[in-house]
Amino acid sequence: MTTPVVSIAYHSGYGHTAVLAEAVRAGAAEAGAEVHLIKVDEITDEQWETLDRSDAIVFGSPTYMGTASGAFHVFAEASSKRWFGQDWKDKLAAGFTNSGSKSGDKLHTLQFFQILAAQHGMNWVNLGLHPGWNNSEGSEHDLNRLGVFAGAAAQTNVDEGPEGVHKADVATAEHLGRRVTEAAKVFALGRAAA
Repeated sequence: MTTPVVSIAYHSGYGHTAVLAEAVRAGAAEAGAEVHLIKVDEITDEQWETLDRSDAIVFGSPTYMGTASGAFHVFAEASSKRWFGQDWKDKLAAGFTNSGSKSGDKLHTLQFFQILAAQHGMNWVNLGLHPGWNNSEGSEHDLNRLGVFAGAAAQTNVDEGPEGVHKADVATAEHLGRRVTEAAKVFALGRAAA
């Protein structure tokens, strides 16, 4: 079986989302993927080609003003060249985001990623975790502590730098990287069997 190629296409305004991107990378690598971190605001032609040959693309951005960052939106619009040829059709997709508030309208950012993936004909991989921290026995250290199903959602206090990204959110992002890689392996086996 070939090693799945997972690319993480992300923007990080202040470094918090980069911490999550690294966590997704670590989880995917641990699960056996060849992983590429791609900063969408610095993307090169070679990195576009890496996305084209990837089995899965994980989108990441901070949530600013209720949606992905402007830099991520520029990348999304630029991906329309791939949309015309359906170059990313049947790839896997997933997403992660961070904001300062517990809700912070992060779900809207993840839904933006889902629609972007759907327009490309990609298959969305959700977080696959029950919500944490939602009963008297739970704690802020639970995986999926914010109770988001669509992807990995993180909250970092606005007066803290990247070192303030919550450890449970980092662990949740690592889980997402592993989950995407395992799904990519299953898809590869299915394609081979078909």
